[in-house]
Amino acid sequence: MKIYNFSVVITQDKDGVFLAQVPTLPGCHTQAKNLAELFKRIQEAIELCLEVENEKKHKIQQEKFIGVQQIEVAA
Repeated sequence: MKIYNFSVVITQDKDGVFLAQVPTLPGCHTQAKNLAELFKRIQEAIELCLEVENEKKHKIQQEKFIGVQQIEVAA
């Protein structure tokens, strides 16, 4: 069994719902009302996405996480 490491982007919408997405796995995202549930759900989503990618014989991209910066812009 191969071990993968993925960066997960977590945000929170205006209603307080947490959103998680994995940029290197297209379509891999989920949401939850709390972080504990979000972490459980994104792990499940990643596992499902990996199953699909492996069935398609696609190479899973591994990227090194560098950082995230939030920038405020007035428009």
